[in-house]
Amino acid sequence: MADLPSLRLAGSVPGADVLAVATRPGDGGAELLADLDVHGVLERDKAKGEAGEVVTVPTPELVFLVGTGDGTATALRKAGAAIARRSKGSASLALDLRRLPLDAAGLQGLAEGLLLGVYGFTLKDTAEPRPLRTITVVVSDVDALKPALAQAQAVIAATAVARDLVNTPALDKTPAWLAARATALLKGLTVRVRDEQQLRAEGWGGVTAVGQGSARPPRVIEASWDGGGSTHVVLVGKGITFDTGGLSIKPSDSMLTMKMDMGGAAAVLATLRAVADLKLPIKVTVVACAAENMPSGTAQRPSDVIRQYGGTTVEVLNTDAEGRLVLADGLAYADQVLDADVIVDVATLTGAMPVALGKKIAGLFTDDDALSAQLLAAADRSGERLWRLPLVDDYLPALDSATADLRNIGNPKLKLGGGSITAALFLRAFTGGRSWAHLDIAGPAWSGGDDDELTKGGTGYGVRLLVAWLQELAAPPVPAARRSRKSA
Repeated sequence: MADLPSLRLAGSVPGADVLAVATRPGDGGAELLADLDVHGVLERDKAKGEAGEVVTVPTPELVFLVGTGDGTATALRKAGAAIARRSKGSASLALDLRRLPLDAAGLQGLAEGLLLGVYGFTLKDTAEPRPLRTITVVVSDVDALKPALAQAQAVIAATAVARDLVNTPALDKTPAWLAARATALLKGLTVRVRDEQQLRAEGWGGVTAVGQGSARPPRVIEASWDGGGSTHVVLVGKGITFDTGGLSIKPSDSMLTMKMDMGGAAAVLATLRAVADLKLPIKVTVVACAAENMPSGTAQRPSDVIRQYGGTTVEVLNTDAEGRLVLADGLAYADQVLDADVIVDVATLTGAMPVALGKKIAGLFTDDDALSAQLLAAADRSGERLWRLPLVDDYLPALDSATADLRNIGNPKLKLGGGSITAALFLRAFTGGRSWAHLDIAGPAWSGGDDDELTKGGTGYGVRLLVAWLQELAAPPVPAARRSRKSA
């Protein structure tokens, strides 16, 4: 599991194996390095102080100048990741930011870069330990920033856990394993795990249909945090622990990263841990629907008709469109039983999404403009980007079935395309008209290599975004300013 460096604040530069000093565009270097030929170094490397730019200063000690760009959270996240990676051969790093104005948002971005940028996952018995153990950020006012650092560390720890869950090989990662890990992760919270017998008895038809082809049966993990407040948020996560496509089997190359098909479940479970650690004054329930989608003599078949939670029937015409089947159960349960005020589902749902938005941006689908604005604002704050896509009723005929209430894929004969849109429309049918958003994270849930705070493998996408959204949702409303007599 993740073993991140420790991170602390200090008011003066401690002894460290590596010293890094922040620079900005047009900067000549820090006063700390005034006795060195910093200007010559900057000129030699054509340094501009841009975010993530690292310049080595020729001294007996290992000293770097690290560019912080415009000083925003985004720039500092990039700078933190760059200097942490550059320091991985050393045990300790001190980063001097005393000359920069640093607020809580900036510190959070910096901390995410410093810690998540050196995250690693391996099962090698002889793997070398990651040398970087301690990071000290030197700031002008330690006490003022300590609360922000504590909050950042809770979110970072949760993101690292989500990455661990995604990166664990599917050989170990059964639905039962995921349920056990969730129970351990959420110790102290209310957790209920439904096994296959309970799922069948209660009518979770989507989860059981997807999981019936595997020798490793499905689970549904329900967990909650009640911090008070009047809003009940339900987060539903897709937890396909491995996806072969079932009888509609994928090409072998397409299965190589399918251990990450439970990235939505990992994100919502880890988010709940962060919400509890931050003690947010809000009620949050997580429903993680876990199954393994395998081909076998007991697997569901194309043309099967299944009955989802709550009674809606679905004609399964492609068993590789399984994520929406397990999510539909969770959404219907959130509507009919949990009586959610707001539902957000998170899923690595469609291959069309990374084609449309690439590997760094998730798709957002919702009919609720206010919820859309909240999530997009949280995306900007957290650095986990979203783009809103349309839910157009013109595409609904693609889901019409002659033998069931819905079909699980769009009808190709209608030539409407829009696979991610029809998938979202399918999910919407199970939300009971409640405030709901669907996050399709098929692109950003997995990184092909190291890139800023991302490392190769699972990214934990969604944790930072959801926590930022829930923090804002839980915040007390700002009272409207009293109108003056002149303006009355």
